[in-house]
Amino acid sequence: MAEILVLVDHVDGEVKKVTLELLTLANRLGEAAAVWVGPGYEGAKDKLGEYGAGKVYVAADEELTSYVVAPKAALLAQLVTDRSPAAVLVAATADGKEVAGRLAVKTGSGVLTDVVDVTDGFVAEHSIFGGGIIAHAKVKTGTPIIAVRPNSVAPEASAATPAEEQVSVALSDNDKATKIVEKVVQEKGERPDLTEAAIVVSGGRGVGGAENFKIIESLADSLGAAVGASRAATDAGWYPHSFQVGQTGKTVSPQLYIAVGISGAIQHRAGMQTSKTIVAINKDPEAPIFELVDYGVVGDLFQVAPQLTEEITKRK
Repeated sequence: MAEILVLVDHVDGEVKKVTLELLTLANRLGEAAAVWVGPGYEGAKDKLGEYGAGKVYVAADEELTSYVVAPKAALLAQLVTDRSPAAVLVAATADGKEVAGRLAVKTGSGVLTDVVDVTDGFVAEHSIFGGGIIAHAKVKTGTPIIAVRPNSVAPEASAATPAEEQVSVALSDNDKATKIVEKVVQEKGERPDLTEAAIVVSGGRGVGGAENFKIIESLADSLGAAVGASRAATDAGWYPHSFQVGQTGKTVSPQLYIAVGISGAIQHRAGMQTSKTIVAINKDPEAPIFELVDYGVVGDLFQVAPQLTEEITKRK
């Protein structure tokens, strides 16, 4: 089968969940070949093998991570020229989409972004207008370069012992035009990362104010869950924008999603509708969110959420 390159998204050697999703997708379409850029590979190779990377191209030179995205595009362009892969998959993050665009220009190829699935023949599926329309597209020129939206594909373990090949690339002056002069590590809280959590509890306009988000946080903590928020809540300044779930925020696909005081506007639904089980708490029985849920509770969140937290805590 044809080789499909997967750009590994990692932070200091810790592989991000989206990479496991890309490896899973690549193995459905061909043979997954991971592309590792920067230091830290030794601590991550077992994880890549666990999720089906049959080969890993390792570019461990620390210089490649000293500049903003351009070196990754240069390395991938070299691999596309030398190895002629069937496609290149990257995460549809801010960095990933820039890499995809630069790579398309370098290789004279077509690029597709914000893809939610890829089928045989590298036909990409897009969910647009908040999931109201499904569109399909295919690259007609060059090597398909596809940026896949995180949490679109369920990662599946498929153990492999990857062959390793050390690779390098000579960077041009343009590749070095923007240098990273400082990195600030954001302090991580005790809650799981929003985009990778198995359980997410989100609050919306119905929460009524920033001070009431402690109800959402208490429920989330009782479940070991991440906290999310609707656009209405973040726009009002009740919770940081980095926790926004929705079309203009983050896309999540946990095993359990609990929407508290969220009406269910299409903007929010676009970011969580692929969750495996959806529960909503809302006092309005006509709220659009109830069209989507597996379980709905019509009631005052200020009564229901604390009671739910109490019951969960009792059962621990």
